[in-house]
Amino acid sequence: QVQLVESGGGLVQAGGSLRLSCAASGGTFSTYAMAWFRQAPGKEREFVAGISRTGGSTDYADSVKGRFTISRDNAKNTVSLQMSSLEPEDTAVYYCAGRQTISARIAVREIDYVYWGQGTQVTVSS
Repeated sequence: QVQLVESGGGLVQAGGSLRLSCAASGGTFSTYAMAWFRQAPGKEREFVAGISRTGGSTDYADSVKGRFTISRDNAKNTVSLQMSSLEPEDTAVYYCAGRQTISARIAVREIDYVYWGQGTQVTVSS
């Protein structure tokens, strides 16, 4: 059973940056594709970014392309999301998610991921 714990959320002004981290334990991290989702108040949870188990493939939601970067360190069992040029619309609870797969294809549906963290709040003020 994999446990995921996010950290790094907080309050930031528009145009600022934040780096989220997700620490994994209880499984073989290098066999899991990982992703970040977010859920804003009153909205459904949505895909933000994903990375294959080797880190060789990544994908991003159109709304964050060019501003966010997902990365992973399989030696440290962590996945990160570097967020820059933040906008008030980025305000949400951000969730780390994982799924065990051999595919390099990045899944973007919530239902494709089995393991979830508890979430970390990101608030961007205007």
